[in-house]
Amino acid sequence: MTQADLATELPAGAAPKKARRDLTPLKGLWPYLSPYGGRVAAALLAILTAALATLALPLAVRRMIDFGFDQGHRGIIDRYFLVMVGVVGVLALASAARYYLVNTLGERVVADLREKVFSRLVTLDGAFFDSARSGELTSRLTADTTQIKAAVGASASTALRNIVLCLGSIVMMVVTSPRLSGLVLIAIPVIVLPLVASGRKVRTRSRTAQDTLADASAYASEAIGAMRALQASSAEGAARSRFADAVERAFEAARDAMRARALLTAVAIFMVFASIVGVLWVGAQSVLNGTMSGGQLSQFVLYAVLAASSLGDLSQTWGEVASAAGAAGRIGELLKEEPQVKAPARPVVLPARVSGAIAFDQVSFSYPTRPEVASLDKVSFAIRPGERVALVGPSGAGKSTVFQLLERFYDPSGGRILLDQTNILDCDPVAVRHQIALVPQEVAIFADTVRANIRLARPEATDAEVEAAGRAALVDEFVARLPQGWDSMVGERGVTLSGGQRQRIVIARAILRAAPILLLDEATSALDAESETLVQTALERSMEGRTTLVIAHRLATVQSADRILVMEAGRIVDEGTHAELVAKGGLYARLAALQFTGAAG
Repeated sequence: MTQADLATELPAGAAPKKARRDLTPLKGLWPYLSPYGGRVAAALLAILTAALATLALPLAVRRMIDFGFDQGHRGIIDRYFLVMVGVVGVLALASAARYYLVNTLGERVVADLREKVFSRLVTLDGAFFDSARSGELTSRLTADTTQIKAAVGASASTALRNIVLCLGSIVMMVVTSPRLSGLVLIAIPVIVLPLVASGRKVRTRSRTAQDTLADASAYASEAIGAMRALQASSAEGAARSRFADAVERAFEAARDAMRARALLTAVAIFMVFASIVGVLWVGAQSVLNGTMSGGQLSQFVLYAVLAASSLGDLSQTWGEVASAAGAAGRIGELLKEEPQVKAPARPVVLPARVSGAIAFDQVSFSYPTRPEVASLDKVSFAIRPGERVALVGPSGAGKSTVFQLLERFYDPSGGRILLDQTNILDCDPVAVRHQIALVPQEVAIFADTVRANIRLARPEATDAEVEAAGRAALVDEFVARLPQGWDSMVGERGVTLSGGQRQRIVIARAILRAAPILLLDEATSALDAESETLVQTALERSMEGRTTLVIAHRLATVQSADRILVMEAGRIVDEGTHAELVAKGGLYARLAALQFTGAAG
């Protein structure tokens, strides 16, 4: 069974009130358990052995009581005590084996599940991440999977052990005294039905608590990622207040779930043991009347206590398993997500290296979060292999959207995008992106070494190739001052580096990738004047023989482009060289006058 199968088995629920009120989502975990059938069988054997050893103890107690504690039966008593020691030894070994097997099984299953969830996340497109919150996704990968680990491990094994003990104790109760067992069995429906009804409320409240905690985690993740911005804005107090409110809501939701679970446990314990007290009174009368021996009553009482305690533990375990079912449902929501941008059933195979010819043919597009706003409106243009084309225009004109569509982060709602005369909708998105190197305006640096951050563009690259790309992007200039050179850690999001240094690392990635198409989105915007001049030289060298699209608000950086496309309100309103566009006196001429006149002033 595949991830899609699990998604089918783990139904989604957008809100707590729509959460499933049964344990159906846990059925979807079976594909992750089935590869470890041998371990599951061994764990079940250990659970059964421990339960049978526990059920054997009351038999020895009955014999000791019925034989009496006089000198004539000393040998028999001694033998029974030795047998009990052996049974206890088996119980200890079986319990240890159960603990090890079920907990390692839980860890293994959750590790596989986390890998599958993350694998699904990296296939999702921009439409999903436009509305998703990274903190909530992280919570599902961590907190929710931990809930499932508890269910697959301790909770599930405890529940199975208690079920075996409860059923076994009931059977032995019937064997010991059918009359007293009949009274107990009559009481069971009276006990179980209220527990089932209450368990539904516990599951719903557990799901609510998990959703609320995910919201708090999502805000914490956002705040931690923007801590310097918070501090610079003196917004620490507001952030503390907002997170405290989120944590308090999570606490209140968890408290409601715990209150329901505690009430469920109290009701279960009272009803179970009250019924045992009543049965004991009837049994005491039987002993006084001579219709039952003291050993039989003791044996029956021990089995009744085992059955009652097992049933009481099941009520608590049920709540834990119900929480895991809620977590499984939330994870199922992720696994059920399908990317809108995907490879066709039979994708067209692109050559290992395309020539770099690009064409937009009447392309229209609106972002899923703003469907009423046309980001591109029937845009058409063609770029020859090796040509350098700049996209300019005011903010919101659609320049970055062109890059997003070319990378297939989204697909157009109308028109065609051609790469070497091939519609990219007919290709695998991964194959399309393999032909493109991107230098974005908002750089992404990982908490790793300088070398590893550059190698991200081409994981198979050698150290020499990585360092060569770094030198071309002038990364070596600041690497020489780092304590471990190329192997220096840069901190989360590259916090130990300046904005210009982070930008140069990303430029080095694009150089290392050596793709036939190069996309530069304000590639030198974070550099000082000296570094910008040097990096621009490096970029000029990297552009040779490559089709290059440049987005720039500073028009001085695009004057040497072969052609400039001027965009406004999702349309191309003009095109030409810098000199031609200035001479026309349109939008580009006005932007140029503002920038160059301002610079001169």
